[in-house]
Amino acid sequence: MRNIKFINFIWLILAWLFIFSCDTKIGQTKVPVFDGQRAYEYLEKQVSFGPRVPGSENAARCREYFISFFDSLGISSDTMQFIHNSKQSGKPITMINVIASFDPDDKNISKRYLLAAHYDSRPRAEYDANPDKREDWIDGANDGASGVAVLMELANLFVSQNPQIGIDLLLLDGEDFGRPGDLDEYFLGAKDYIKRDIKGKYEFAVVIDMIGDSDLKIYREEHSNKYSPEITDLIWNTAAKLGETVFVDSVKHAIYDDHLSFMTIGLQSAVIIDFDYKYWHTTHDNADKCSAASLESVGRVVTELMYGL
Repeated sequence: MRNIKFINFIWLILAWLFIFSCDTKIGQTKVPVFDGQRAYEYLEKQVSFGPRVPGSENAARCREYFISFFDSLGISSDTMQFIHNSKQSGKPITMINVIASFDPDDKNISKRYLLAAHYDSRPRAEYDANPDKREDWIDGANDGASGVAVLMELANLFVSQNPQIGIDLLLLDGEDFGRPGDLDEYFLGAKDYIKRDIKGKYEFAVVIDMIGDSDLKIYREEHSNKYSPEITDLIWNTAAKLGETVFVDSVKHAIYDDHLSFMTIGLQSAVIIDFDYKYWHTTHDNADKCSAASLESVGRVVTELMYGL
């Protein structure tokens, strides 16, 4: 009888250890590995369509590429069309945002988060060293394609390992359409999106822009740091945890970007951006100025951030 009790006791201990082990594994969130080289290939592919100026055939072909990409992952995407009347030409220009949504397995989880980047490239190169090229369209490899490339690789990860939160990836059109000093024609895709009854939909938004520079240094952005300090702290603390030294823990620039549009509806928002880019708004903003390592540094931080939620 004593041996039977001892054996039952051992089985009880083993069962308890098994349950504890299962609970521990369930509680852990697997963080997949962000592939910077694959993200770089997405950057190159966008640039291969030519400058993605709003309303252009290049932009339309690139959008089809995005939709095909999400389809290949089994993720439905949607397009949101709006019309902007150009101040320069006086003509209406059709612009289109693209959004892809990822839902948690547990339908009782209601929290959603927004990750955004613009895919359009600038219709002028006003800071080009060559005066004859200052009205030329630009490739926008860093200023546009880099942020989208990170979102595309994140989509791969979200499909391979569900982060168990709701996430929308928003590819914005018309961010960089305006002329210097006239904010009315900037951030057009974000300005349209906030009109679409999204107030209260998201816990926070993160905008990713100009993060492909081979010489990457990302400082806290002043507006993000002042008006959305919790989100900004979360990003930089995550970078510090991972040892990503391209994230510099000090404020340097106050930047107008899509995150400010989101802030106007009370959505806590931060932008991840390297504004010290010497090829900004020139015809030299090409893929060879960007690197897979830079995309991977930012991608690792955002991946850790989202799976940590």
